[in-house]
Amino acid sequence: MASRTTITARQRRLGTELRRMREHAGLTIQEAADRLGTNRSHVTNMELARFGVSEERVRTLAANYVCPDKAYVDALVAMATERKRGWWEEYRGTLGAAGLDLAELEYFATSLRVVELMHIPGLLQTEDYARSVLSTAVPGWSPTELRRRLSHRMKRRDILDLDDPPPCTFIIHETALRVRFGDQRVIRAQLDSLLESSDRPNVSVRVVPIGAGGFHVAGISVTYATGPVPQLDTVQLDVAQDAAFLDGESQLLNYRAVMDRTEELALSEKESRDFIRETVQQM
Repeated sequence: MASRTTITARQRRLGTELRRMREHAGLTIQEAADRLGTNRSHVTNMELARFGVSEERVRTLAANYVCPDKAYVDALVAMATERKRGWWEEYRGTLGAAGLDLAELEYFATSLRVVELMHIPGLLQTEDYARSVLSTAVPGWSPTELRRRLSHRMKRRDILDLDDPPPCTFIIHETALRVRFGDQRVIRAQLDSLLESSDRPNVSVRVVPIGAGGFHVAGISVTYATGPVPQLDTVQLDVAQDAAFLDGESQLLNYRAVMDRTEELALSEKESRDFIRETVQQM
């Protein structure tokens, strides 16, 4: 079997879950290989996502590992058998892997919760606002690369228009409403667009006013993507022009609590819309 030339975050996650399932069963790689009738390197390559895995193989591994969670196994099968080429693949080789992995994560999420401190969330950005945000990168990008990144960001927004779009909660700090990316026309258009987005049935916009004080994720931007089962949830953090993806059990438990607490600090949806309108009027 030929090894993959590129490995996506979703493929890596499947391999990680196969490893976790084996470890939960208390089996070594050699013991897993013996039960499967193969060698150690084959099991290792599956767990490192170097090889694809068939539905039959996933179910055989689950049986070998005595995994009783049918919903979890079915979700792993869906990950293993997904063959559709995502739109983000057209950017592979021209944009970094983190941006492509984020688009993939958003596309397959069953729901999203996003906390943004300094920017309007990418999924809700207008083109002019996004161009201004992307233009602040250090070091700067060439005009061609800037156009590619802007195009990619605009395409990400399409998940909000899917036939069955994921429910999305965007928790936005007041600072993000007031920081000037672009001139006043750009900012006003962005806030007007934000209000329009908040009317979507699948979109909840919540504002955390400065007066609410500090909170745990102050200083970073967080996306919590819900998977088909809780074990397959993922946290994405923005870190200096890149992204970190977290999926450990304790990490997920921690960030669920953090997101819940942050949402408690935020204004209600109606109060948030009123707050945004007041911000526009003050410009």
